[in-house]
Amino acid sequence: MLGIKYTMNQSKLLLGYDFDSWYNFAEKEPITTDISPKTNSHILICGMSGGGKSYLTNQLFGRLCTFGGKVYFADFKQDDSFSHLKECPRYYSYDRTLQALDEVYEILNNRQSGADTSREPITLIFDEYIANVLSLLSTDKKKAETVMRKVSEILMLGRSLSVRLVCSCQRPDAAAFPSGSRLNYGIIIIVGAAIKSIYEMLLPKEYIESIGDHQFKVGEGVVLLQGAKMHFIKVPIIRN
Repeated sequence: MLGIKYTMNQSKLLLGYDFDSWYNFAEKEPITTDISPKTNSHILICGMSGGGKSYLTNQLFGRLCTFGGKVYFADFKQDDSFSHLKECPRYYSYDRTLQALDEVYEILNNRQSGADTSREPITLIFDEYIANVLSLLSTDKKKAETVMRKVSEILMLGRSLSVRLVCSCQRPDAAAFPSGSRLNYGIIIIVGAAIKSIYEMLLPKEYIESIGDHQFKVGEGVVLLQGAKMHFIKVPIIRN
């Protein structure tokens, strides 16, 4: 899970291609975003089951690895889409997902306190984060609250300390993002034929209206960057 050395001129992450250019002009116009420490590069991926979240997560995982640093992968549902990661040292499945969160949170604390002055990029990919929290809420509410607090702190403090969170879920319910922490994602991606409530949770009203008659299939949808710029996106199929 190690990539090449991270440098500022290698800070553009490819998210996919412009939806309208893809279909109207058969052109691959890249949709990229800056993930250098100067920007908020926390990523939230949402969409209903079968919408293409896992496929996109796999692509982003591979690209993020090329930026260097360490990538931790928490896979609550042990999706077959990530079976190729099972032998990797920083892959944590099902009941071990919170171990990944704890390790990344400790790095954040050490950097914040000054005990760790390094700024090697650290990324935690947390697949099906909401499902994990809801499962905890039904069995151990106090533990669930601790998890949500740690996630909130990473979202609030991570940028300046080079600690990034990538969360994937179906519906970003506010119950799992206390104090409005879901608004701390700089990159929001909604893929597939999403239900209206998902848009309403994440997008300003004027952006929802601009979606208009767009019909999104698997691997297609909406990207909101830094709360200010929206794109319609097509996630490519990797054939090689």
